[in-house]
Amino acid sequence: MASEYLKWKYRNEKREEQRQLTPEEQRKNWWHYHKWHIAIGVVLAGIGVSILCHALGVGQIRPDYQVAYVGTNALPDDTAAAIEAAFASMGEDLNGDGRITVQLNQYASTGDTDAEMAISAGVTLMADLMNRDSYFFLLEDPEGFQMNYRSLRRLDGSLPEEGDYSADGTYLAWGSCPALVDMDLGSYSYQVAGKTVTGSSNELAAGLSVARRGFWTDETCKYPEGCDALWDRLMEGAVQ
Repeated sequence: MASEYLKWKYRNEKREEQRQLTPEEQRKNWWHYHKWHIAIGVVLAGIGVSILCHALGVGQIRPDYQVAYVGTNALPDDTAAAIEAAFASMGEDLNGDGRITVQLNQYASTGDTDAEMAISAGVTLMADLMNRDSYFFLLEDPEGFQMNYRSLRRLDGSLPEEGDYSADGTYLAWGSCPALVDMDLGSYSYQVAGKTVTGSSNELAAGLSVARRGFWTDETCKYPEGCDALWDRLMEGAVQ
């Protein structure tokens, strides 16, 4: 209950009657107090939709073929893109999305100078092998790769016997495959220490060996028949 003093103090003041807000004023008033709640809700909803789309593969480029490069240094972007385009020119639309897409996955250890990078490359390569992502392999050291991962199939399509870690008969030099040699990969350029380095992508690829993934269980990569068909086209006329 108000004190007698307060009653006396405000005895001559008249309470202003509260004016009824118009519908437009009510909307503006509501927006003033709730706009940040709505903004936060929209952002959270957008994040949720993005996560869902990623999980379902909506809006993502789905490769028809995946190629793994394993070497000391990463291939230049120009060379990687040229290899993807060259493989795509001989491939087919396996997933029915209206385009032929090749994805080159690079697993470069950068030698012994960066242990962190080497570990990261090894982990992501293992994930590739476990998920059966890449079918085609471009290898700097096929013998070392097979010794460490035992994942390659022989050129005749058979699988190495249990305990056989030899790479014999599982790979071919790039230069032994006419279809690969005839690919026009163009040139590459990149900046290092303020200088532009250029070279021939074909000469860079010539130092690699090509191989394909072997599968010891019923679980294989996506579109195995289509990948086998492209492999046969790439190996046409190859000197084994």
